[in-house]
Amino acid sequence: MKVVKKTPEYTVYQKRTERYAVKAADKSWINGDDKIKILLAEKLIKAEQPKPKAEPVEDAADSADETATEDAPSE
Repeated sequence: MKVVKKTPEYTVYQKRTERYAVKAADKSWINGDDKIKILLAEKLIKAEQPKPKAEPVEDAADSADETATEDAPSE
């Protein structure tokens, strides 16, 4: 692993797989949300915004009502 950034609080390493590892000053590894915050602050990773979900074109209840009126015998 090569050192990317060293501060008094932590050291950021880059692995051969191009992923990052963060080690605290007390020699313990930092993982999870804390690691993500550090990597975002150092601008080593980008946060992607979730894509908005597409709205359904037609509700199932509406189509059931239409089908019931079309299938009903007319007298």
